[in-house]
Amino acid sequence: MGSIGISVVRREAKDKVEGRLKYLNDYSSPDLLYGAIKTSTFAHARIKSIDISEAIKMPGVRAVLTGKDLPYRFGIYLGDKPPLAIDKVRYFGEPVAAVVADSQREADDAVEAIKVEYEPLEVINSPTEALAESAVLIHEEMDQYAHIDAIKPEPGTNIANRTKIRKGDIKEGFEKSDVIIEETFSFPPSDHVAMETRAAVAEILGDGRIVIHSTTQAPFVVKNLMGAYFGVDPGKVTVISHAIGGGYGGKAGMQLEGLVYLLSKAVEGRKVKLVNTRDQDMITSPGHIGLEAKIRLGATKEGELMAAEILFMFDSGAYADYAVNISRAAAIGCTGPYRIPNVWCDSLCVYTNHPFATAYRGFGHIELAFVIERAMDILADKLHMDPVELRLKNAIAKGDTTPTQSVMDSNTGDLKACIRRTAEMIGWNEGTRIIAEDGKIRAKGFGCLWKAPAMPTNTDAGAIITFNEDGSINVHCGVVEIGQGIKTAFAQIAAEKFGIDVDQVHVIMDVNTSTSPHDWATAASRGLMMGGRAILSACEDAIAQIKHTAAQVLKCPEEDLHVWGGRVFVKDEEHIGLPVKDVALGYVYPDGNAIGGQVIGRGKYISRRLTGIDPDTGKGNPALEWTLGAEAVEVEVDPKDCSYRILKAACTMDVGKLINPTMARGQIMGGMAMALSFSKQEGFEFNDRGQVLNRDLRSYKTLRIGDAPEYLVDFVETPQGDGPYGARGLGEQGVIGIPGALANALSRALGVPYNHLPLTPESLWKKRRDNG
Repeated sequence: MGSIGISVVRREAKDKVEGRLKYLNDYSSPDLLYGAIKTSTFAHARIKSIDISEAIKMPGVRAVLTGKDLPYRFGIYLGDKPPLAIDKVRYFGEPVAAVVADSQREADDAVEAIKVEYEPLEVINSPTEALAESAVLIHEEMDQYAHIDAIKPEPGTNIANRTKIRKGDIKEGFEKSDVIIEETFSFPPSDHVAMETRAAVAEILGDGRIVIHSTTQAPFVVKNLMGAYFGVDPGKVTVISHAIGGGYGGKAGMQLEGLVYLLSKAVEGRKVKLVNTRDQDMITSPGHIGLEAKIRLGATKEGELMAAEILFMFDSGAYADYAVNISRAAAIGCTGPYRIPNVWCDSLCVYTNHPFATAYRGFGHIELAFVIERAMDILADKLHMDPVELRLKNAIAKGDTTPTQSVMDSNTGDLKACIRRTAEMIGWNEGTRIIAEDGKIRAKGFGCLWKAPAMPTNTDAGAIITFNEDGSINVHCGVVEIGQGIKTAFAQIAAEKFGIDVDQVHVIMDVNTSTSPHDWATAASRGLMMGGRAILSACEDAIAQIKHTAAQVLKCPEEDLHVWGGRVFVKDEEHIGLPVKDVALGYVYPDGNAIGGQVIGRGKYISRRLTGIDPDTGKGNPALEWTLGAEAVEVEVDPKDCSYRILKAACTMDVGKLINPTMARGQIMGGMAMALSFSKQEGFEFNDRGQVLNRDLRSYKTLRIGDAPEYLVDFVETPQGDGPYGARGLGEQGVIGIPGALANALSRALGVPYNHLPLTPESLWKKRRDNG
């Protein structure tokens, strides 16, 4: 029948465009109460007093909580964050009090009545400031925080984690280098700007069970953390994730869920709904990490890379959340997709008084790639070598080793093919810098990408297959639909295995941690590979059960049977067989006797052969698989004022095997658009007091539809041996090479090195002026 490689329309598409798909903020109930949060107006201050006396007396108010009422600290890897600030605030927008009331308006009015008195403290506004010897400590009690073994906080400093990579002999590598460049790079924290803001609803049932409806990408993570930090039996926690209006990593941790549970607890377990306003979603909840970086890169005069010395200083903001793992992931992939024998990297996760950071599309790789791809172009200029030629010469391939000294195996994608195809699509050989008659400059920039999932070594996925009376299939799994179309891809995978039409496969959209098979999180671009493998395993289990029952009816060995196209039949005599629907719920003989019972296929997949990394050298095998690709950008710049248009953006990615070409293109184009927006104009603006000045969508500028370039997307297919039908993940990868490619294009156009994002016309003009 052939369901793989077909552009099946997404299952939820029609409901979305017609407005029928319900999101969590659409949820309502007659007995629902509403929460609201009071946030800090200071980035760093002691809390001298919180006066709730007026708020508690206001109409409709059921409860008012402060940090003193909630003596908890939680975190995914490092338990440093209270639900409400205790004794001091560490970032502008931090929650300091919360209200539960009969209506949202009453809750909001009560929040306004809460009076907080602060004693301002010195503000740390960058990683460099945080690492100074004289810097104030943002977390004086770091040595008391619980953390997992893989994270290495440094009490007495502002370093939440340090990851080291030591490969080869860095001194010898630079001694063998004929050309060495040294540069610094940076960009500020920013936001995901998901269309749907974060939301959660919690209630505590009479038997003590806790039910949380959430916009989370990681319902099983939330369930686990509820038990770890609140002393709740995880078996009594149910987290339900519905359709989500965009996540991009920003909804991968526990955020509103813990607080909304505590609000429900304060009103005797009644249902409480808590929804972020847009400004709260931007600064109170976590955003995209910032970075300051230094790199020293050496090569022979022929362009062979010999050594890389890299320092990443990630701006975690006030709390660790996913940032400590982002810095670790950046170290693991620090060289980009290039063969470099001698590597030294320290990747630091640094506390500042900025809004805290969480996972963001690309998870450490979009950040490291900006540094590496700019450095590659700077090195190419110094070598008088074409930047594409330099990348081809050093492209990683089978048999090469990663920064963690893991050997790239036969699953390694064909990076050189990706580079060549992208260069062809963007017209690289037609000229990389052309001055038009009107004086405007057209220029092109290049950037490669690689990405591996940053996840626990025991990450798993599960799936269950059940049947309906008509023989159609239900697929249950724990992967969340966050807008990426994964449920449609899963339907295609199951349909291909059974040889039936995709419309005969029904993938359950909601994830319920009490009924759905366990799945670590919908993150790290591992949903298709791991969830797909679990579904194939469940299909195989179901097929074995169908054969077992049918063999008794047809009186033949099970191994002689084949299940395909809605039938189970003898392989060489297809006319001898039965409809699957006659077997799937138990076969009934003409006399009424029944055998077999219902078929329930159970499947599982767990990451294999993965290890942690050595704390001193970084040696290990932490990567499930690497997705490789190449991207390029063409711009048109007006040199008079440095205004510019992005004309084209190209990407070729080795995806292993295309499951759904249209969805794959959509994912990559969406990633490219997100990265262009981030690179061109996004980023929080801070005053010297650490306050965010652009915390709404009027002042925080994102790419508009009219700014979109022509997108050129193509694929290379080098099968992933352990992937479903050879596929590997691609959800995040489209963002990774774009920031470097855009900066390279603009640097080429104006003859000025642009190493700091965002690349606004104003920043381009100022840099050119300063460079003379």
